[in-house]
Amino acid sequence: MAKTSLLYCFAFIILILENVCKATEEIKVYELKKGDFSVKITNYGATVLSVILPDKHGKLDDVVLGYNSINDYKNDTTYFGGLIGRVANRIGGAKFKLNGVEYKLPANDHGNTLHGGSRGFCDVIWTVEDYQEDSHVTLTYNSFDGEQGFPGDLSVKVTYMFIGANKLALDMQAKPLNKATPVNLASHTYWNLGGATSGNIFSHTIQIFGSKITPVDDKLIPTGQITPVKGTAYDFLQPRTIGSKFSEIPGGYDINYVLDNTEGKHLHRVAIVHESKSGRKMELWTNKPGVQFYTSNMLENAKGKGGLVYHKYGALCLETQGFPDSVNHPNFPSQIVNPGETYKHIMVYRFTAL
Repeated sequence: MAKTSLLYCFAFIILILENVCKATEEIKVYELKKGDFSVKITNYGATVLSVILPDKHGKLDDVVLGYNSINDYKNDTTYFGGLIGRVANRIGGAKFKLNGVEYKLPANDHGNTLHGGSRGFCDVIWTVEDYQEDSHVTLTYNSFDGEQGFPGDLSVKVTYMFIGANKLALDMQAKPLNKATPVNLASHTYWNLGGATSGNIFSHTIQIFGSKITPVDDKLIPTGQITPVKGTAYDFLQPRTIGSKFSEIPGGYDINYVLDNTEGKHLHRVAIVHESKSGRKMELWTNKPGVQFYTSNMLENAKGKGGLVYHKYGALCLETQGFPDSVNHPNFPSQIVNPGETYKHIMVYRFTAL
């Protein structure tokens, strides 16, 4: 009996080792390409590695920040290009209550939970379900009950796809299998439309279609208020350069905007970003109620592609999302998804150069 148990034990260990090796071997890079427009994605974290676009003269540049190798993403603290989950952004106190049960999460950000915990969806290996170079790549991940403290098994799917000649769409879906759970997926791509080597993003012009924000405390946790941006340095309702009032925002922008005109529409406009030297323009639409505007304030001497060292304010992020810490603020739109329901999050980027 003991000998049989020992054999089963050895077989189990071998199976685990085989699966670890298999998982390591399965980390790959998938390129979507249509003319001069190309995007590279890895199934490690469903991460965007590069987006190459022509400028107004036809010169090609990579307009997102990232690392040289996949191994660098495994030790990443910047979330370069990652698909964030189970709950993006911050959860105050690293805990929440749902249906009378308190769930405690990893406190990986000054006593709070950031971007799904210490091992979020950007730190796991996804399965590639479908891939066509000139069209799309679909990746799936099965998050288990209790992963990073969150309740219930969750089936997750994300598709990166081309639409027409100059649009990139992300279709994110998640289905709880047995328990209600919060879900807030987000794409954490760092954009510099002048090209990743062009310096800071202060001269980028941005227009954000959000007339309110959710203010935060000194640990970047929402206070629960929703306040208008008019007359403040957060007001980008009319296009202006990011640097124009930057001195009025200590540390830089890192705030959730409450998007306008979200009722009764499949998609609504989020933002327009333009970089004048290259002529590149990026427009963004979503079906979600908020967007986190972040000016890479915590980017400190990160060694990136080609040995380039990235510095503060070297890129911007526009992370469409539900509101941060929604699970602890009943007045915010709910992020709770029940078994039988499907979470859906869509982003559409349109790129031009004039």
